[in-house]
Amino acid sequence: MTARTSGLDIPALAAELGGTGSAVLWEELTWQEARSTAAERDAVIIPVGAVEQHGPHLPLNVDTLICQAVAQGVSALTGVPVIPPLSFGVSGSHGDFAGTVALRPETLISVVEDVIDSLHASGVRQFVLLNGHIWNNGSLDVSAEKLRVRHRDSRVRALGYVTMYPGPEVDGHVTYGRALMHANYFETSVMLHLHPGLVRMDRATSHVDVDSFWDYRMDQVSETGVWGRDVAEANAEHGAAEFDRCVHTTARAVAAAVREPWPDPAHRPGDTK
Repeated sequence: MTARTSGLDIPALAAELGGTGSAVLWEELTWQEARSTAAERDAVIIPVGAVEQHGPHLPLNVDTLICQAVAQGVSALTGVPVIPPLSFGVSGSHGDFAGTVALRPETLISVVEDVIDSLHASGVRQFVLLNGHIWNNGSLDVSAEKLRVRHRDSRVRALGYVTMYPGPEVDGHVTYGRALMHANYFETSVMLHLHPGLVRMDRATSHVDVDSFWDYRMDQVSETGVWGRDVAEANAEHGAAEFDRCVHTTARAVAAAVREPWPDPAHRPGDTK
Protein backbone atom coordinates (compact mmCIF):
# COMPACT_ATOMS: atom_id res chain seq x y z
CA MET A 1 0.00 0.00 0.00
CA THR A 2 2.70 2.47 0.95
CA ALA A 3 4.35 2.09 -2.48
CA ARG A 4 1.11 3.13 -4.14
CA THR A 5 0.90 6.38 -2.17
CA SER A 6 4.41 7.49 -3.03
CA GLY A 7 3.72 11.18 -2.58
CA LEU A 8 2.36 10.97 0.97
CA ASP A 9 4.25 10.96 4.27
CA ILE A 10 2.69 7.70 5.42
CA PRO A 11 4.30 7.45 8.89
CA ALA A 12 3.41 11.04 9.82
CA LEU A 13 -0.16 10.82 8.52
CA ALA A 14 -0.75 7.44 10.17
CA ALA A 15 0.51 8.79 13.49
CA GLU A 16 -1.87 11.73 13.16
CA LEU A 17 -4.94 9.83 11.93
CA GLY A 18 -4.71 6.66 14.02
CA GLY A 19 -3.26 4.05 11.69
CA THR A 20 -0.04 2.08 11.57
CA GLY A 21 0.87 2.59 7.92
CA SER A 22 -0.42 -0.88 6.97
CA ALA A 23 -3.99 -1.66 6.01
CA VAL A 24 -6.10 -3.75 8.42
CA LEU A 25 -7.57 -6.46 6.16
CA TRP A 26 -10.67 -7.97 7.75
CA GLU A 27 -10.39 -11.25 5.84
CA GLU A 28 -6.91 -11.93 7.21
CA LEU A 29 -7.99 -11.70 10.85
CA THR A 30 -8.93 -14.70 12.95
CA TRP A 31 -12.40 -14.63 14.48
CA GLN A 32 -10.92 -13.67 17.83
CA GLU A 33 -8.96 -10.85 16.20
CA ALA A 34 -12.07 -9.69 14.34
CA ARG A 35 -13.99 -9.54 17.61
CA SER A 36 -11.28 -7.54 19.36
CA THR A 37 -10.78 -5.27 16.32
CA ALA A 38 -14.50 -4.51 16.22
CA ALA A 39 -14.46 -3.72 19.92
CA GLU A 40 -11.44 -1.43 19.54
CA ARG A 41 -12.21 0.34 16.26
CA ASP A 42 -16.03 0.03 16.05
CA ALA A 43 -15.89 0.85 12.34
CA VAL A 44 -15.26 -0.73 8.96
CA ILE A 45 -14.77 0.36 5.36
CA ILE A 46 -16.78 -1.51 2.71
CA PRO A 47 -15.45 -0.95 -0.84
CA VAL A 48 -18.08 -1.34 -3.56
CA GLY A 49 -16.96 -1.63 -7.17
CA ALA A 50 -18.12 -3.10 -10.45
CA VAL A 51 -17.15 -5.49 -13.23
CA GLU A 52 -18.04 -3.69 -16.46
CA GLN A 53 -16.55 -2.68 -19.77
CA HIS A 54 -13.99 0.12 -19.65
CA GLY A 55 -13.28 0.68 -23.30
CA PRO A 56 -10.77 -1.22 -25.41
CA HIS A 57 -7.75 -0.33 -23.24
CA LEU A 58 -8.76 -1.06 -19.62
CA PRO A 59 -9.84 -4.25 -17.81
CA LEU A 60 -13.36 -4.91 -16.60
CA ASN A 61 -12.51 -4.51 -12.91
CA VAL A 62 -11.23 -0.91 -12.94
CA ASP A 63 -13.86 0.35 -10.49
CA THR A 64 -13.15 -2.46 -8.06
CA LEU A 65 -9.36 -2.20 -8.26
CA ILE A 66 -9.22 1.57 -7.72
CA CYS A 67 -11.81 1.58 -4.94
CA GLN A 68 -10.12 -1.31 -3.13
CA ALA A 69 -6.73 0.43 -3.35
CA VAL A 70 -8.15 3.69 -1.97
CA ALA A 71 -9.93 1.79 0.83
CA GLN A 72 -6.72 0.00 1.81
CA GLY A 73 -4.83 3.29 1.76
CA VAL A 74 -7.43 4.87 4.04
CA SER A 75 -7.23 1.86 6.36
CA ALA A 76 -3.45 2.18 6.57
CA LEU A 77 -3.70 5.83 7.59
CA THR A 78 -6.66 5.50 9.99
CA GLY A 79 -6.52 1.96 11.38
CA VAL A 80 -10.15 1.39 10.33
CA PRO A 81 -10.36 -2.17 8.92
CA VAL A 82 -11.44 -2.79 5.34
CA ILE A 83 -13.38 -5.82 4.13
CA PRO A 84 -12.91 -7.45 0.70
CA PRO A 85 -14.60 -5.42 -2.04
CA LEU A 86 -18.12 -6.06 -3.22
CA SER A 87 -17.00 -6.53 -6.81
CA PHE A 88 -20.28 -6.50 -8.73
CA GLY A 89 -22.36 -3.35 -9.07
CA VAL A 90 -25.29 -1.72 -10.84
CA SER A 91 -23.84 -1.86 -14.35
CA GLY A 92 -26.69 -2.87 -16.62
CA SER A 93 -26.67 0.50 -18.37
CA HIS A 94 -23.59 -0.54 -20.34
CA GLY A 95 -26.00 -2.46 -22.51
CA ASP A 96 -24.54 -4.42 -25.41
CA PHE A 97 -20.85 -4.04 -24.56
CA ALA A 98 -19.55 -7.52 -23.75
CA GLY A 99 -18.09 -8.58 -20.42
CA THR A 100 -20.16 -6.59 -17.96
CA VAL A 101 -21.52 -8.50 -14.93
CA ALA A 102 -24.41 -6.48 -13.51
CA LEU A 103 -26.56 -6.62 -10.40
CA ARG A 104 -30.05 -5.22 -10.25
CA PRO A 105 -30.26 -2.21 -7.93
CA GLU A 106 -32.46 -4.26 -5.59
CA THR A 107 -29.85 -7.01 -5.48
CA LEU A 108 -27.05 -4.66 -4.47
CA ILE A 109 -29.28 -3.22 -1.74
CA SER A 110 -29.89 -6.71 -0.38
CA VAL A 111 -26.20 -7.65 -0.55
CA VAL A 112 -25.17 -4.52 1.36
CA GLU A 113 -27.86 -5.17 3.97
CA ASP A 114 -26.64 -8.73 4.49
CA VAL A 115 -23.00 -7.66 4.75
CA ILE A 116 -23.73 -4.93 7.29
CA ASP A 117 -26.06 -7.19 9.28
CA SER A 118 -23.21 -9.70 9.54
CA LEU A 119 -20.68 -7.09 10.58
CA HIS A 120 -23.14 -5.64 13.08
CA ALA A 121 -23.43 -9.09 14.65
CA SER A 122 -19.64 -9.05 15.08
CA GLY A 123 -19.82 -5.78 17.00
CA VAL A 124 -19.17 -3.17 14.31
CA ARG A 125 -21.34 -0.04 14.60
CA GLN A 126 -19.90 2.41 12.04
CA PHE A 127 -19.99 1.60 8.33
CA VAL A 128 -18.36 3.53 5.48
CA LEU A 129 -19.69 2.38 2.10
CA LEU A 130 -16.87 3.51 -0.20
CA ASN A 131 -18.16 3.56 -3.76
CA GLY A 132 -16.09 3.16 -6.93
CA HIS A 133 -18.90 3.23 -9.51
CA ILE A 134 -21.29 6.16 -9.88
CA TRP A 135 -24.36 4.12 -10.78
CA ASN A 136 -24.13 2.30 -7.45
CA ASN A 137 -25.04 5.57 -5.74
CA GLY A 138 -28.80 5.08 -5.63
CA SER A 139 -28.61 1.57 -4.20
CA LEU A 140 -26.04 2.54 -1.59
CA ASP A 141 -28.07 5.54 -0.46
CA VAL A 142 -31.16 3.33 -0.09
CA SER A 143 -29.12 0.74 1.80
CA ALA A 144 -27.80 3.38 4.18
CA GLU A 145 -31.30 4.68 4.87
CA LYS A 146 -32.71 1.19 5.52
CA LEU A 147 -29.82 0.28 7.82
CA ARG A 148 -30.05 3.51 9.81
CA VAL A 149 -33.65 2.59 10.53
CA ARG A 150 -32.89 -1.06 11.29
CA HIS A 151 -29.86 -0.54 13.51
CA ARG A 152 -30.52 2.48 15.69
CA ASP A 153 -27.17 2.01 17.39
CA SER A 154 -25.23 2.35 14.12
CA ARG A 155 -23.99 4.97 11.68
CA VAL A 156 -23.87 4.37 7.91
CA ARG A 157 -22.52 6.68 5.22
CA ALA A 158 -22.14 6.07 1.48
CA LEU A 159 -19.57 8.16 -0.38
CA GLY A 160 -17.46 7.98 -3.51
CA TYR A 161 -13.71 7.72 -3.25
CA VAL A 162 -13.42 11.20 -4.82
CA THR A 163 -16.24 12.71 -2.75
CA MET A 164 -14.07 14.28 -0.08
CA TYR A 165 -12.38 16.77 -2.39
CA PRO A 166 -14.37 19.13 -4.64
CA GLY A 167 -15.55 17.75 -7.96
CA PRO A 168 -13.97 20.57 -10.01
CA GLU A 169 -10.56 19.48 -8.71
CA VAL A 170 -10.88 16.07 -10.39
CA ASP A 171 -8.84 16.36 -13.57
CA GLY A 172 -10.73 13.87 -15.70
CA HIS A 173 -10.87 15.77 -19.01
CA VAL A 174 -14.65 15.37 -18.91
CA THR A 175 -16.93 18.41 -19.13
CA TYR A 176 -20.38 16.88 -19.42
CA GLY A 177 -22.15 13.78 -18.20
CA ARG A 178 -22.85 14.80 -14.58
CA ALA A 179 -19.25 14.13 -13.52
CA LEU A 180 -19.25 10.77 -15.31
CA MET A 181 -15.70 9.48 -15.49
CA HIS A 182 -15.52 6.28 -17.46
CA ALA A 183 -12.34 4.80 -18.94
CA ASN A 184 -11.22 8.41 -19.32
CA TYR A 185 -8.05 10.41 -18.64
CA PHE A 186 -8.52 10.20 -14.85
CA GLU A 187 -9.24 6.46 -14.57
CA THR A 188 -6.61 5.56 -17.14
CA SER A 189 -3.97 7.62 -15.32
CA VAL A 190 -4.82 6.05 -11.95
CA MET A 191 -4.68 2.58 -13.46
CA LEU A 192 -1.29 3.38 -15.04
CA HIS A 193 -0.13 4.17 -11.50
CA LEU A 194 -1.73 1.20 -9.75
CA HIS A 195 -1.74 -1.57 -12.36
CA PRO A 196 0.22 -0.53 -15.47
CA GLY A 197 0.38 -4.11 -16.70
CA LEU A 198 -3.39 -4.14 -17.17
CA VAL A 199 -3.51 -1.01 -19.33
CA ARG A 200 -3.30 -1.34 -23.15
CA MET A 201 -2.36 2.22 -24.11
CA ASP A 202 -1.88 1.17 -27.74
CA ARG A 203 -5.67 0.65 -27.84
CA ALA A 204 -6.64 3.89 -26.07
CA THR A 205 -9.46 5.89 -27.62
CA SER A 206 -11.28 9.06 -26.60
CA HIS A 207 -14.87 10.25 -26.79
CA VAL A 208 -15.99 13.86 -26.99
CA ASP A 209 -18.50 14.14 -24.15
CA VAL A 210 -21.64 16.13 -24.93
CA ASP A 211 -24.16 18.04 -22.85
CA SER A 212 -27.42 16.20 -22.16
CA PHE A 213 -30.32 16.45 -19.73
CA TRP A 214 -30.90 12.67 -19.80
CA ASP A 215 -28.72 9.80 -18.70
CA TYR A 216 -28.29 7.14 -21.37
CA ARG A 217 -27.05 3.59 -21.66
CA MET A 218 -23.38 3.71 -22.56
CA ASP A 219 -23.96 1.73 -25.75
CA GLN A 220 -26.37 4.46 -26.90
CA VAL A 221 -23.86 7.29 -26.73
CA SER A 222 -20.33 5.83 -27.04
CA GLU A 223 -18.88 3.64 -29.76
CA THR A 224 -16.02 2.30 -27.64
CA GLY A 225 -17.34 2.49 -24.08
CA VAL A 226 -15.16 5.52 -23.24
CA TRP A 227 -16.54 8.85 -21.95
CA GLY A 228 -13.92 11.60 -21.95
CA ARG A 229 -11.19 13.28 -23.97
CA ASP A 230 -7.40 13.00 -24.23
CA VAL A 231 -7.16 9.41 -23.00
CA ALA A 232 -3.93 8.87 -24.94
CA GLU A 233 -2.35 11.60 -22.78
CA ALA A 234 -3.02 9.72 -19.52
CA ASN A 235 0.09 9.06 -17.47
CA ALA A 236 1.15 7.38 -14.23
CA GLU A 237 2.44 10.60 -12.66
CA HIS A 238 -0.96 12.23 -12.89
CA GLY A 239 -2.56 9.00 -11.66
CA ALA A 240 -0.30 8.91 -8.61
CA ALA A 241 -1.16 12.48 -7.67
CA GLU A 242 -4.90 11.87 -8.04
CA PHE A 243 -4.72 8.59 -6.13
CA ASP A 244 -2.78 10.18 -3.28
CA ARG A 245 -5.34 12.95 -3.04
CA CYS A 246 -8.23 10.47 -2.94
CA VAL A 247 -6.55 8.52 -0.13
CA HIS A 248 -5.50 11.58 1.85
CA THR A 249 -8.81 13.44 1.76
CA THR A 250 -10.90 10.34 2.40
CA ALA A 251 -8.64 9.25 5.26
CA ARG A 252 -8.99 12.63 6.97
CA ALA A 253 -12.76 12.44 6.62
CA VAL A 254 -12.97 8.89 7.97
CA ALA A 255 -10.61 9.59 10.87
CA ALA A 256 -12.80 12.52 11.93
CA ALA A 257 -16.02 10.58 11.33
CA VAL A 258 -15.22 7.67 13.63
CA ARG A 259 -14.45 10.14 16.42
CA GLU A 260 -17.55 12.25 15.90
CA PRO A 261 -19.73 12.41 19.03
CA TRP A 262 -22.78 10.16 18.94
CA PRO A 263 -26.28 11.52 19.51
CA ASP A 264 -27.66 10.96 23.00
CA PRO A 265 -29.39 7.55 22.78
CA ALA A 266 -32.01 8.78 25.25
CA HIS A 267 -32.90 11.78 23.07
CA ARG A 268 -36.49 11.98 21.83
CA PRO A 269 -38.29 14.62 19.73
CA GLY A 270 -39.48 17.47 21.88
CA ASP A 271 -36.90 16.76 24.60
CA THR A 272 -35.79 20.14 25.96
CA LYS A 273 -33.39 18.80 28.57
